[in-house]
Amino acid sequence: MKKVVVLDYGSGNLRSAERALTRVGADVTVTADPHAALEADGLVVPGVGAFAACMAGLKAVDGPRVIGRRLAGGRPVLGVCVGMQVLFERGVEHGQDAEGCGEWPGVVEQLQAPVLPHMGWNTVQAPAKTVLFDGLEDQRFYFVHSYGVRSFPLGTEGAPSPLAAPLVTWAEHGDRFVAGVENGALSATQFHPEKSGDAGAQLLTNWLQTLS
Repeated sequence: MKKVVVLDYGSGNLRSAERALTRVGADVTVTADPHAALEADGLVVPGVGAFAACMAGLKAVDGPRVIGRRLAGGRPVLGVCVGMQVLFERGVEHGQDAEGCGEWPGVVEQLQAPVLPHMGWNTVQAPAKTVLFDGLEDQRFYFVHSYGVRSFPLGTEGAPSPLAAPLVTWAEHGDRFVAGVENGALSATQFHPEKSGDAGAQLLTNWLQTLS
């Protein structure tokens, strides 16, 4: 049974993430302890709320260093919703420009859409070599957000090898935005797998299978 830590840095959805991961066979601990987060087979970084507030909470528990150290050792990390957004360089919300973890280039900004927030079920366009979305063609996932990454210059839809550009999954709401990224040990989704029913459970199962 794979040991997974859900990082508790004061952002919501901890218990629903814990339940969803337990349901698909993980041994889950919810904690802010950096040592536990470093030692686990997999680390999940959830997130609900504003970018700047989530980054402040993440820094308070040494989250950026923990994420960086895990990735330096090739140890899997999964970011969810704002937990994905904070992996990028910057977030701009309500005129506030906040620094992110900087694992990927890109800016989190307001979606250009007639209705916000983007709330509810939506399809995604996953790349051919995806692992996270394997077996999930044409499935819908549950989104709740008004901000996203609308341009990802580092990413391609069909990266030829794990050493090349990240594999990027896109979705549309008004315009196109990043719905998922797979980049070696670092993966992330803008939607909530823990709220996405059977499709979300399969995605979490796919991620668990990447843990060594």
